[in-house]
Parts: sequence; structure tokens; C-alpha cells
Amino acid sequence: MRLMIIGSGYVGLVSGACLAELGHHVMCVDNDTSKVERLQAGQIPIYEPQLSEMITRNVARGRLGFSSQLPRLGKEIHAVMIAVGTPPQTNGSANLDAIFAVAKEIAAKAIHPQMVIIKSTVPVGTGDSVQALMHKARPEMHFSVISNPEFLREGSAIDDFMAPDRIVVGAGDETARNTLRALYAPLEQTGTQVVCMGRREAELVKCAANAFLATKIAFINEMADLCEAVGADVEQVAHGVGLDERIGEAFLQAGPGYGGSCFPKDTTALQAIAQEYGINLRLVETVIASNDARKRGMGRRVSRALPGGLSGRVVAVLGLTFKPNTDDMRDSPSLALIDAVQRAGAKVQVFDPQGMNRARLHLHDVHFADNAYLCAEGADCIVLATHWPEFATLDAERLGRGVRNKVLVDLRNFLDPQAFLNAGFAVHAIGRPPQHPRRHNVLAVHQDSARNHSRRGYMNGATQRSALQDGMSG
Repeated sequence: MRLMIIGSGYVGLVSGACLAELGHHVMCVDNDTSKVERLQAGQIPIYEPQLSEMITRNVARGRLGFSSQLPRLGKEIHAVMIAVGTPPQTNGSANLDAIFAVAKEIAAKAIHPQMVIIKSTVPVGTGDSVQALMHKARPEMHFSVISNPEFLREGSAIDDFMAPDRIVVGAGDETARNTLRALYAPLEQTGTQVVCMGRREAELVKCAANAFLATKIAFINEMADLCEAVGADVEQVAHGVGLDERIGEAFLQAGPGYGGSCFPKDTTALQAIAQEYGINLRLVETVIASNDARKRGMGRRVSRALPGGLSGRVVAVLGLTFKPNTDDMRDSPSLALIDAVQRAGAKVQVFDPQGMNRARLHLHDVHFADNAYLCAEGADCIVLATHWPEFATLDAERLGRGVRNKVLVDLRNFLDPQAFLNAGFAVHAIGRPPQHPRRHNVLAVHQDSARNHSRRGYMNGATQRSALQDGMSG
């Protein structure tokens, strides 16, 4: 099939590259001329594992191209996919200006009936509005508007597209559904379920799924607070709870709160659309408030780990992106953490394997280090904010030789506490009591051994678990 994908951001690039990989001919269109020029020169504007190689491969095969102009849409074009951004407005609702602008352009350029696939995450009813807008602009032309939400998690987006849990198609007529089945035929043939439903139902699926996953994260974070208060270990509690097949272990990893481009935006957008229809989503509202409070509270955790407070101290933050294997800083918990410790009077040193350039756009008055060890030099406290797989192999002894005070605050329960205790560090984690070298007795060793047994599976598959923990992103 021949496709036009309008929007060359995260969703558009991943979708375009993967559809080309499946054998389709794809042209990605974006009105950002400089971005298009960089893409044509082989420069990929985002970091996503496997993406650069896949784009290069399919450009060379002649199945993928980039343009800043949408051409006339004749019968040789089988479908046009909309993958532009829908950023949140001040009231939390999604800004659909780009969606409607693109719909008008498609209507103007069409010289043959077109299938219009909305891949962007949009509020329920958007497809109806797009259909009405295009019909008004070109009443003589037939447009079939289809909802086809994406379920891509940053850091594992290529795998998510090529081996998805499901493909959701929201369309009112059989011709449109068959077109989407043809588009995804290679995936359906390998066992992926294509779920067809109404357009409004499909539009709700994405936001509802993300709201539910965000609820699991908020829940286990509150359980972590309770575990700390009663002297229990949240990882063991989460493991016992997650073995219930009705619940599952995914998204039950306690941490500093969720961030990224999807969970914050989709939960607030869902709440906004519910309010528009006079419906109270009390649970979603509470999840949003709980997560906001969670991120703001991370600075207090660091302060409690340093007797005497943060004024005049140096805090080293390892990891800045909202999750590993991406350079995305949107709503990252590290931003709230760094702001809080700076307000308390601390100086901040930071390092992230991929997020440094984007972090410079968000952070001020911080020292950007070239690696984790330089980041830790002279620090009174090391804070692990993002669980990049390479951090699992950090040498605790070497870190200890560079710091001023041996204090570790692991906000992801990712690092081996035994290694840091052996190196003389006090270890503060999420959802379990603090550990200090002098108090580290035989019982503590036994507990750490049990925890490390389960953690070894994590470290052998850190990318997979980080995707489970941090969720879908688009």
C-alpha cells in the first residue's frame, strides 16, 4: 500500500518506519522544513532504540521518504495517516488545532476519495468532528475517517509496533475496516489480534488504558509509603500481589511517579472530556493528584537522607529522562526533584546517557557531567532518578572514593543495596526501611539476598522491565 503520514514526531516516525518495514511505501510529511531536511540527510531527531537503523534501511530500499509538502491525493494513495501532536491546554483538554488544520489540508488536496486514519491520541468524538469538517469543506468528496490509536512505549516502540498486544480499529464501514486489515496484514498473520469497534469506542481505548496503568503506579507508590511506615518491603508486597493473574506484576514497581508524553497528558485529557459531559471521574482525579504530590515529595526524601538538610550540600542526580532508552524529558520526575533540592539550597550535578541535550532546555544552574563517576565527585548524596541499564554496573567502591558523603537515594529500587552497603554507603530506597553499614546484620544480608535474586532477572532484562514500569508513550 502507499501511505502518507502527516507528522514526523515520535508517533509518525516510528509508524512510518515500521509500516515501511512491513513492505508498504510511506511518505512522512511535516511542515517543519528544517526537521525534514535533517531527516532527508539521515539525522534522526529523537532517540529510540532501532529506529535510526530501520529508517536508514527503508530509505535505501525506496520504501520511506520525507517531505515538507503534502502532494495531491489521487487514487494511488491508499490512506492518509494523521500523527500530529495533541498537547494539553491549560485546562487539561487536548489541543486539536493541528488535527483540524491537517484535516482541512487533506480535504483541499484530495482528488480521489480517501481513507483518513487518526493515529494521534484524541478525545472521544474527534473523529466525528473531523468527518464533519472534511465533508463541509468538500461535500462532493467521500472521506472515511478511522480511529487507529497507537500503543507505543518510548524505549521499546519498535518492538511494540512490530509485535503489539492488539491493533484497535475504529471504523463504521466494512471497506474501511478491510483497508486497515490489509495495512496490518503481516502482523495479523503472525498472530496479532485486530480488534474492530466503533470510532468513539476506539478513541476511548487509549486514554482509558493509560489511566488504568497510571492508577496501578499511583497505587503501588502509596503502598510503598505504607511499607516504609510499618517496616515492610514494597518489592515483596508487589510481587505477592502481582502473582494474582487478575492483577499482574506490570506497573507495580514503586518509584518517583510517572512522567512522559502519555500518562500525564492522557489522564488530564480524559478528566477534561468527562467534565465536559458532566461525568465525575473521581478515581482518575485522585490518581493525577497523587502522582503530582509524589513527584513533588522526592526532594523531601533526599533532604531526610542528609541530616542537617540540603542547604550548602551537593546532590548528584543520575538519570534525567522520564524512563530509560529515550531522550524524552517531558514531565520527568527528575525535574520536580531537581527543582525541590535547588530551592532547599543544594547545588546539583547531573548525568544521563541520552538526555543531556534535551535536559539543558529544562534545567538551569546545574553542572552537567560527562559520566556517572564525574557526576558523583564531591557530592553529599547520590540520587538515582532514572534506571538506565548501564547504571546497574556502576562500581560502588569507585563512586565512594569520589563523594564527600556516602549517601545513596535510589528512587527506582534498581541498584544493588548490598554493593553500596559494602562500600560504606547509607542506602535509602523506595518502600523499605533505610539501611546503614553499621546496622547491616545477618538478617539484613538474608533480606538483600532475596531481593537481589529477583533483581537479577531485572538486570538481565532491564530494558523490558523499564518498559513495563514506565508505560506506553506516544
